[in-house]
Amino acid sequence: MTSPVRSLGSPAVALSLVVLLASLSVLAVASGLLGSPGATSSPSHVAAATATPFPTATVVPTLGYPTPSPEPTFAAYLVQQGDTLTSIARAFRTTARSIAWWNRGTYPSLDPESPAYDPNAIKPGWVLAILPGTTVDEENPPSPSPGPPTPEPSAIPTLGPSPTSTPKIPATPAPTAKPAPTPTPTSSPTVANVISHGSRTSGRIALTFDMGGRLTPAVDILTWLIDHGVHATIFPTGKAGSTTTEGQAALALVKAHPELFDVGNHSWDHPSFTELTAAQMADELTSTEAAIAPLTGQTTKPWFRPPYGAWNAAVRAGVGAAGWLHLVMWDVDTIDWKLESDGGPTTADIVAKVSANAQGGSIVLMHLGGYHTLEALPGILAAIQARGLQPVTLRGMFGQ
Repeated sequence: MTSPVRSLGSPAVALSLVVLLASLSVLAVASGLLGSPGATSSPSHVAAATATPFPTATVVPTLGYPTPSPEPTFAAYLVQQGDTLTSIARAFRTTARSIAWWNRGTYPSLDPESPAYDPNAIKPGWVLAILPGTTVDEENPPSPSPGPPTPEPSAIPTLGPSPTSTPKIPATPAPTAKPAPTPTPTSSPTVANVISHGSRTSGRIALTFDMGGRLTPAVDILTWLIDHGVHATIFPTGKAGSTTTEGQAALALVKAHPELFDVGNHSWDHPSFTELTAAQMADELTSTEAAIAPLTGQTTKPWFRPPYGAWNAAVRAGVGAAGWLHLVMWDVDTIDWKLESDGGPTTADIVAKVSANAQGGSIVLMHLGGYHTLEALPGILAAIQARGLQPVTLRGMFGQ
């Protein structure tokens, strides 16, 4: 009888063992692929039935610029005597070169790409647009480069940050995607700048005279100023200056002496601008400009004095949008329009008021219809000269 153990050594049995071992190896490898030892993986046919497939993402391309975050707001700074780009930049936490880039379109000497670039040539009266706390990327400065300068740069530059790179468009957009339109950039609105005095270290003083209502001494006051070579700025209303004999005569003197007088806008008929719409403000200003400019030989821009000194944010916006850059207030008010019997000042009171309060950069408010203004002028001139102050026009003070 053949031994069982010997049968294992037969060729057929040996071949069977080899096949069995190979099968076990395959099963072991397959088991390893399905899960590591100790893992609680489910059989492959169960996993196929219960696994959550990954969602197929539909890529919708974003064309044009992405939705911008709120744009920073430009501040308007009126350059004073003694200012430098560096000192202004320090105050606004930015750099001088950034200020130059933002304003190069309005003031060509500030264009860093121009051979005429001269950052030290800023002048009092310039209005610079500045983004506080922001600097221009020196490697990718704003573009495109500025065009030719505006003939009369009397408005705050309507600048905005320019993108430093073009957004990439996906190479294979979904066929059903509809490109979003590129947003139209919104320019910054021009807002009138409020000024009540100039540089305190300038040694200059601006005598200003409103004209409207009472006009009897207007010609006499202007004649006195002409005879004494005193510079001043006149703010006529359109109605008083163009529709009355006294007003026309006064403005004829102004026109005859452009070396002495500047002209500003005081509205058409002296309404409170805080009660007007933007359209009504523009009508008051443009009507006055149309009537006064031919009579004086000069524009009333960029100076506007609000009737009653009344202004708010809406007035600044409306006046600026109409094209008048400076809303001119004062720091010395003589109240010369008020009758003495109603508590108004005497001649001595007017002189004392100016003498006690005038300083470098002061803007003094008087009226061509003031009751004791003509009599007070000699004392006013003596008082300011004694303090070393020189009367100038607003252009002489602010460099416009």
